[in-house]
Amino acid sequence: MASTYYQYQPTGTLPVNVPGKSPQQPYAGRHQRNSSAFSQLSASPPERPESVSSSGGGLYSAASSQYASSEYDSSGATSVDLLDYMNDRLSQAYNPVPLDKNLARQAQMSGELNAKNRELLALQAQARARLAKTRANFADGMKAAKDVQRDLEWTQKKVNTLNARAAQKYPDQYRAASERYPAPIDY
Repeated sequence: MASTYYQYQPTGTLPVNVPGKSPQQPYAGRHQRNSSAFSQLSASPPERPESVSSSGGGLYSAASSQYASSEYDSSGATSVDLLDYMNDRLSQAYNPVPLDKNLARQAQMSGELNAKNRELLALQAQARARLAKTRANFADGMKAAKDVQRDLEWTQKKVNTLNARAAQKYPDQYRAASERYPAPIDY
């Protein structure tokens, strides 16, 4: 295709070469445009020989094993059953034994974790019950301690009152008893 260059020179700038368009071809119908390409494909595809079967015993069909020993013939097509080939390759590549072992181990670990989880939940419930019981016992103990402290304070007041009365009524005997049995030092 010959291309023509036109020069355009605006004032004050450098010249730039712009390629021109080639003249358009007149419109041709669809049947006229690619008639030569379709004429090459007008022959039907080659027929498969009867010795070729689609259910071959190995990775390749009988035709491919026939062509494997001889030199490749460009006119004959080797027939490979892709479904059988991919099936065989997949069965060779996929080994279910480790997957089965891993699934069994995973199921075993899941069972062990579930048992430990249930055991943990039971222990938590038992700990909550013990904590509630301990809190109840502590509350009862605090109540008993307050009751004992109140009783001791009442008893102490009575003893002090009795000591004061005894000191007033019997001063000599009280002094002798106080010297003999001194009062304990309060902390």
